[in-house]
Amino acid sequence: MAIRIPDPDDCAGYDDSTDADGLVQAGQRFVEYGEVVEDRRTGLVWTRSANPLREPLSWPDALIAVNAMNREGFLGAHDWRMPNRRELRSLICHCAKQPALPPGHPFREVFLGWCWTSTTKAGQSAYAWNVHLEGGRMFYSRKDEFRLLWPVRGQSNVLAQTGQSVCYDATGVAVPCPGTGQDADLRTGVPWPAPRFQHTPQGALDLLTGLCWLEPKRLTGEVNTWHEAVAYAASFGPGWRLPNIDELESLVDADRANPALHPELTTTLALPIALSAEGLWSSTSSGFDPAWAFVLYVQKGAVGVGFKPGAEFHVWPVHEAQP
Repeated sequence: MAIRIPDPDDCAGYDDSTDADGLVQAGQRFVEYGEVVEDRRTGLVWTRSANPLREPLSWPDALIAVNAMNREGFLGAHDWRMPNRRELRSLICHCAKQPALPPGHPFREVFLGWCWTSTTKAGQSAYAWNVHLEGGRMFYSRKDEFRLLWPVRGQSNVLAQTGQSVCYDATGVAVPCPGTGQDADLRTGVPWPAPRFQHTPQGALDLLTGLCWLEPKRLTGEVNTWHEAVAYAASFGPGWRLPNIDELESLVDADRANPALHPELTTTLALPIALSAEGLWSSTSSGFDPAWAFVLYVQKGAVGVGFKPGAEFHVWPVHEAQP
């Protein structure tokens, strides 16, 4: 069964109301249990404080700190970890800003800066991915830089694995994974089917998400403004549209760069746009300024923003299911 990618424009978040018996109401996304918060959308459990250590750490020191938390039974648990890139991004509400979290969220001490993930940047393994809580962008930083740690625990049956399979130290040298707590060590999330993509007359059907990406041979390869991109995607008929940013990010293989896409998309399907495009427009507008929209930077695997009037990025239309 394919996983469902929530709409990143759906900012439904926290409702602290209860029913007559004092029970949590149905539909509430975040549920507090003392100093931890369960996200019922993903099944993950986060510290209520987004900055429980009260200070930024280098990437290797943050991994060491998580191990110490587990030895000490931090908040009564021994299975904390540094979130991978998809887990941390699952908290982002793209229509919000300062912070880019769902309105009314229950979290405290949310710093409007960068938080580490356990996922190394492919092709530049002395760097790791981090997410910016002010506006929801995701980029990479040197592992010796200082970022915050927001620990997580639990397993999700709606978030896919990132694809990362190799662990690296702070200098970028490959190391054995067991015990590191890195993304490639834990590999949390829904495993990818193999093969993952099925080539159909309409395009590439992703068996993980159920999304069908337009047949590459039908793409022009031209760059467009955002409004042109929206119209171009819809021009292929009913159901075809510009993908949202989480749908685009689902294509990223964290083990790869230039492009940072699953190899089936760049070899089996011979996808020319994936080999040449700097970025792909999404339908997701920025919560900072609606004149900007989120973009997947295909070569890097990063999530940033583009100015809608600028003819800078490519388009890859998507359909909810094989039409």
